[in-house]
Amino acid sequence: MTVPSVDVSAVPTELPDGKVLLDVREADEWTAGHAPGALHLPMSELAQRLGELPDGVEFYVVCRAGGRSARVTQYLNANGWDATNVDGGMQVWAAQGRPLVGEVEGAEPEVI
Repeated sequence: MTVPSVDVSAVPTELPDGKVLLDVREADEWTAGHAPGALHLPMSELAQRLGELPDGVEFYVVCRAGGRSARVTQYLNANGWDATNVDGGMQVWAAQGRPLVGEVEGAEPEVI
């Protein structure tokens, strides 16, 4: 099965209504740095927390490099959601100088 994918540069920094950036990295990765406005749902918790996903939206799915997000994209699309993998993930996001926010007070946000 082919996984629909886009380059980081094709993802708007500020998403329009009806589109959500879904970050599937683990909690420590999210805490260190993530895209502003992203929805956090770790891949390891996805099956138990599917009810938290908003209805009627398209998801851009992101992880650190693109492997986990590709698997989540495939899973979501196979189960009725509309999802696209973000190739290169948060590593490319940060390398392109796109905005990052972190949860650690006083620490510069980073992708780990």
